[in-house]
Amino acid sequence: MIKDNQKVFNRAHIIIDGLLVILSYISAYYLRFYVLSHWRIFKLGPTEKFYPIQVYAKYLILLVPAYIVLYSVCNLYKPQRSRSRRFLLWNLVQANVLGLLVFTFALFTTKELDLSRKFSYLFAIINITYDILFRYVLSKILMEMRKKGFNQKHVLVVGYSRAAEGYIDRLVSNPQWGYHVYGILDDNMEIGTMYRHVKVIGSTEDLAQVLADNDLDEIAVTLSINEYSKLEHIVNVCEKAGAHTKFVPDYHNIIPTIPVMEDMNGLPVINIRNVPLSSFGNKLIKRIIDIFGSIVGIIVFAIPMLIVALIVKLTSKGPIIYSQVRVGLHNKEFKMYKFRSMVVQSESSEKKAWTTANDARVTKIGKFIRKTSIDELPQLFNILIGNMSLVGPRPERPYFVEKFKEEVPRYMIKHQVRPGLTGWAQINGYRGDTSIRKRIEHDLYYIENWSLALDFKIMFLTIFKGFINKNAY
Repeated sequence: MIKDNQKVFNRAHIIIDGLLVILSYISAYYLRFYVLSHWRIFKLGPTEKFYPIQVYAKYLILLVPAYIVLYSVCNLYKPQRSRSRRFLLWNLVQANVLGLLVFTFALFTTKELDLSRKFSYLFAIINITYDILFRYVLSKILMEMRKKGFNQKHVLVVGYSRAAEGYIDRLVSNPQWGYHVYGILDDNMEIGTMYRHVKVIGSTEDLAQVLADNDLDEIAVTLSINEYSKLEHIVNVCEKAGAHTKFVPDYHNIIPTIPVMEDMNGLPVINIRNVPLSSFGNKLIKRIIDIFGSIVGIIVFAIPMLIVALIVKLTSKGPIIYSQVRVGLHNKEFKMYKFRSMVVQSESSEKKAWTTANDARVTKIGKFIRKTSIDELPQLFNILIGNMSLVGPRPERPYFVEKFKEEVPRYMIKHQVRPGLTGWAQINGYRGDTSIRKRIEHDLYYIENWSLALDFKIMFLTIFKGFINKNAY
């Protein structure tokens, strides 16, 4: 069934990718030397020479197989049914960047130093463009076929649990993935019980017979956590039948989506929480960007901050800068700076008070600077000295940390990274008087999926929708 089709599909895919590399190469050559050659930036430099296409074409003998290998290494030939297009695009760009490095290295080792470097850059850009277009069209065709019932993967679910319901929910809600759930085997539910039009067809003892009688593509083991004693037997039955088996844990709400595995001398160990920023290299890169970004921010916003400081001083009594104790990295307290936007109040009332709509404590200028997040600009100094980061979960006051850690599951995980001036939760609208649980969900997503690209994306989106805060009172 699908297993055989996948082999044919992959072979065809490899051939097409090879042809696209050749087409991109030829397109880049003619674009560089015939179409764009009269442009100033594309005129031949002193170290470049014009060669006929035959000279360039000889490198295709190396490039075509090299790109096929790189695409394979970057997981572009694995089934993409339920994968995000974002990951596919990233893998594609990654493979092409590596391919460009291979090409550059080949030119260097063969001492072909006078071949056009601009040609190689054009080739990389065109190849990525052709690949994206090809995969987009292909995915659209496959999605439509699967919606109509073609190219289906037939799946058997073993075990009825929260994991089983979540698994079936996703397959039923995404018909373009092309999955058909044959049925459920479970020892506790009555035969004939239905969930999302999927029927319980027997017990786990019927597994061997069901596998023998049906040509199934996948087995999804979704046992309830209190039935894991059956797991080894079920996996043995599936492997004896040669069935492709997946395990969907019933504790998926505890472990991250992409857990980090360790090999402890042959014993697999799962890290419950994947925190990329626990790596020294990642922390160092992020800190360098924070220092650079905070210095640039202080210089750019120096005059606006001076103007706001003057207005705050002239319109209400009290200090210009307001410091408040917050909880940061590793649960350590620090003083976070803001432009004062409220009337001066006692320390005891300030610690426990939550700002609400039409709060009488907020000054006239305070309403504006809170709504536009201008009051947060002094936190650039917090970032510079290392208490905060440009991007990260927003820090909270100690009183509310103690309160929320008892009420909100996994709340304290946010303190495994530096708090930020802006964050994933904030650009998704969870600022001010909004759901704490939703905010933590977004903070956990950021912590577990951190990358420089995600940080830059958050900073970019903050410019357009992060500063104006409708929930800031």
